[in-house]
This record gives sequence, structure tokens and C-alpha cells, in this order.
Amino acid sequence: MEALQLFNKNATYNGFYVMLMVNRLQMLYFFFIMPRFLIHPFMIWVLVAVGILSQLNLLLLSKWFSTRFSSKGYNGFVQLFGKKLVRILSFIGLFFILLKLCVVMLGFSEIVQLFMFPSTDSNWLIFFILLSCLYVAGKGVEKTIRFVVISFLCTFWMFLFFAFFFLSPIAQLSDLYPIIPLEWNRESWKGIFLILSSFSGPEFLVFLGPWFKTNNKTFRYLSYGNALTVIEYVFLYMASLFYFGSNYLSKSQFPIVTMARYFQNPVIERIDMVMLSLELFNIVFAVSIFLLLFYGASKIAFGKIEKPPSRVGFIFSVFLILIGMILVNELIWKSGEKQIILLNLQILAGSLSYLVVPIVTILIMKIKGVNKHEFTKKEG
Repeated sequence: MEALQLFNKNATYNGFYVMLMVNRLQMLYFFFIMPRFLIHPFMIWVLVAVGILSQLNLLLLSKWFSTRFSSKGYNGFVQLFGKKLVRILSFIGLFFILLKLCVVMLGFSEIVQLFMFPSTDSNWLIFFILLSCLYVAGKGVEKTIRFVVISFLCTFWMFLFFAFFFLSPIAQLSDLYPIIPLEWNRESWKGIFLILSSFSGPEFLVFLGPWFKTNNKTFRYLSYGNALTVIEYVFLYMASLFYFGSNYLSKSQFPIVTMARYFQNPVIERIDMVMLSLELFNIVFAVSIFLLLFYGASKIAFGKIEKPPSRVGFIFSVFLILIGMILVNELIWKSGEKQIILLNLQILAGSLSYLVVPIVTILIMKIKGVNKHEFTKKEG
């Protein structure tokens, strides 16, 4: 039987792919629910501020991509952290990946069930979506990275539809007031962490270093992807304020999809269903990347990194994820109160991983004495 070629490297990808991956990994489940948790119009400035903070994280990530360790993948991490610590960190990483997978998959499945297939059990939706992700991920890291182009072309343009709400007769400039916070409470702090978690995702790119061409333009492309995300988030949030108003925004469970149902077209009656169908491409791309990272991290954590990828092992790891998702869906997600707990956990975990991964990586390089002579200039 032919060995599974999941992590083979026959090609490397330029900054254009890095830009697309940053943007699409940041635009996952949370952008569907973000407006109802932000509520106050002055959170627009918080979105911009967190976007700028995200730039600092990306600057640190670009420094990692500029080192010789990045292109070595697992061996590069072993040189920096040591084999034992890498295994421990891999165990921890499994939790972060699994949590993100659960929230993205269960959240999107709930939306699809609510707006498209109300009579279908959400567990079947989870199964079929994960099956699609298994197919894409089974093609290996290289082809999964290429899939981001399809994901981007299918989904990025959709936020432009919401320009309609800026021109609507019900849109009033007063909907954006106050632009300065008159009060600051617990919900406002929660909104900051939600935004920070929404910008997370690019930190996982540190584990895909061998597949990227890096040079002094890497930070530029990381910044382009992050800037696109800021534009999308601010645009969608302002459109939500114009449509709902801050007083009613929190009443809608999924503001963005609810707004999309308002679109009228003589050819396509339910544009929101078309948008959700196209958004599936982005979910499949992101989940496929996380499945590959989960399998790779599990091989490291259990000391199997020297053995080639196994088709049975990969399918088994995805099967375990499926069983875990179904259990979480039945025991936690379908319960409103428990779902909030899981969302809060992901908000905290996403914020933590996005802040800690770049900082710790660069800090360890400084402690190890990595200096300018350790950096490599790569063409491409």
C-alpha cells in the first residue's frame, strides 16, 4: 500500500498564500456572532486597536519565519525547545486545536441547521462536513494550502453585499454614537477578548514554516492579510449597527446571517443560503489545516514522529475528533448555558494562544542566543 503523503514538501508557497491564510483563518465562526456581543458602537475603535495589536504579533511571527529553524519544521523546534519540551507542548497544543475545531464545526453546523436544514440532525451535518475536510486534508499539506485560494475567492467578496445597509433609509449616523465609551463594564472587557480571539489563527502558521518561502517581505504579506480582516470586521459591524441599532443588536443570535436574509433578488430568493454554502469552503479549508496539525501534534506527543504518516492512523484520529464533537454537541453545545461556557473557553484560549505563541517563540530564540547571524535570507 502506498504511504500517505501528508507532510511531504515538494513545493513552497510565496507571501500571497500567507496573506490569504492569515485572512481566512481569522474569518471563521466568531464573525457570525461578534456583533451581538460587542453591542456598543465605540467597540469599532476596539476592533481597530486590536487589529493594530495583531500587527505586533505578526511582526514576531515574521521574525520566526526569517530564521533557519522555521524551514526545519519539527527539527527546528527540537533545536530550540528540546525533544521533551516539544512533546509536552504538543500535548497542550492538542487541546487548543481540538477546542477550536469544536467551536468552529459545531457553531457552523448550528447555523446551517437553523437557516438551511432545520429538520436535519446537526450530528449528520457535522459528519458530512468533517468527511469533506477529511478528503481535502488527506491530499496533504501542500494541496490544502492551495485550497485557500478557492476559499478566498468564494468568500471574501461577500462582505461587500452589506454595503446596502449603509445606504438603507433606516441607516442613521446616530446609530454609530457614542464613539467614546461613556461606561465600561464586564461585557466590554469580554468584547475585547472576543475580538482578540477572532483575530487568532495565524499563530498556527508557525508549524507550517517548511512550506512557505520567506524573505523580508513576509511581514508585509502578513500585514495585508490582517488589514483585510480589520476592514471586513469593521465593515460588517458598522452594517450591523445600521440594521439593528445598538439597542436591538444583542437580540439576534446570528446577526450577519439574519441581515443576509434581508437581501432581495429576482433570480435567487435566499441569498443567505448561497452565502452559507460558499462559506463552507472556508470552513473546510480551516478545519482541514487543523486536522493535519492535530495529527502531526499527536504523532509528536506520543513519540511516533519517526514513523511515516499512516492512512489508518490519520483516519482514526479524525474518527476520534468526530466522536468527541458529537459528544460535545449533545452534552454541551445544544444547551444554551453550557454553550456559552464553551464559547468563553475558546475566547480565552484563542486570545492566549495568539499572544503567547509568537512571544514565547521569539523569547526562547533570544534566550538561546539566536542573533542576526542565525537568520537566513531566502529568495522567493
